[in-house]
Amino acid sequence: MSRLARLTDNLSLSVVLVTFGLGGICGLVATWLGLPLGMLLGPMIGITLAARLGLRVKSQPLAVPQKWRSVFIPIVGVAIGASFPADFVTQAQRWWMTMAALVAFIPLAQFLGYQFYRRVGQLTPSTAYYAAMPGGFIEALDMGERDGADMPMLIMLQFLRLILCIVLIPIVFSLIEGHAVGSAAGVALTTSHDPLTVWDVLVLTGLGAAGYFTATLMRLPAAVLSGPLLFSGIAHATGFTHAAPPFWAVLVTQWVMGTSLGVRLSGFTRGEAGKAVLLSSVNVALMLVVAAVFGWLLADRVGQPISAVILAFAPGGVSEMALVALSLHLSAVFVTMHHLARILLAVTTARLGTKLMRG
Repeated sequence: MSRLARLTDNLSLSVVLVTFGLGGICGLVATWLGLPLGMLLGPMIGITLAARLGLRVKSQPLAVPQKWRSVFIPIVGVAIGASFPADFVTQAQRWWMTMAALVAFIPLAQFLGYQFYRRVGQLTPSTAYYAAMPGGFIEALDMGERDGADMPMLIMLQFLRLILCIVLIPIVFSLIEGHAVGSAAGVALTTSHDPLTVWDVLVLTGLGAAGYFTATLMRLPAAVLSGPLLFSGIAHATGFTHAAPPFWAVLVTQWVMGTSLGVRLSGFTRGEAGKAVLLSSVNVALMLVVAAVFGWLLADRVGQPISAVILAFAPGGVSEMALVALSLHLSAVFVTMHHLARILLAVTTARLGTKLMRG
């Protein structure tokens, strides 16, 4: 197998280039139109629509190597870590109330989601149970498959949970504020606009790589993001480095992630897609309403805006929610730390619930 074939997962290079090219154009158009997270949402929506319309390259469907996404996610982790202040520990001590609230929020979200999918959606018990997990995409699919869940429906519902959060949250925040927010309003990310030295590049790359491999060995949740984030956070909080990934690197990451998500979303069959979209939309909306209640109750007590608490409790993907936080100029550190805790609690709650049901 050639090196090029390995890099493209045996996909045609022309297919990969056209897919990313189309994604980039869609991202630029979305940014020009003022869509929040334009370089993420634009490619995701554009690629999905193009695939649905039957666009093909040399008789092949649009496709990109999904493993490329994992190469870029550490950039997000390092960028978030660069925003760690020297008094991070002092700030984190104020978060105990929202962390404790997660312990109540996760079982509540799981219970409400299960009841909705089971009674309204008429799904099988195992499918409804694992579809209701508000975190742990891979773990939900793994446990659901072992328990005999309807896998096509489970995959769609869990994937749509992530996608709907990415799409809805920036738009809802824009409507609440009454004007464009985040990147759509010209808000700058926590990144470097100054040229990086060779030493800076080596340090940031080393932090990302070392963090990823260490987190993988320790089996931390979302290792590709959490490891680089923690290593970068420690390095910046202690003053070892003040360098941050450049602005364009985060935009490229959004482009790659949005294009990859669009390809995955377009791969679903039409069979029960409509039902899955309706069910997932209601369930995500329900969880966001509950998150809003927690945000209203706890925001002042933890020194964060209500939008940050809502985003910290939102059942989206860690990497994607981190990008939303960066774009909306919220504390990505606060949001990401809560999402890592959310995944751990969601998986633990689901496993404990499974044992109780079987017992």
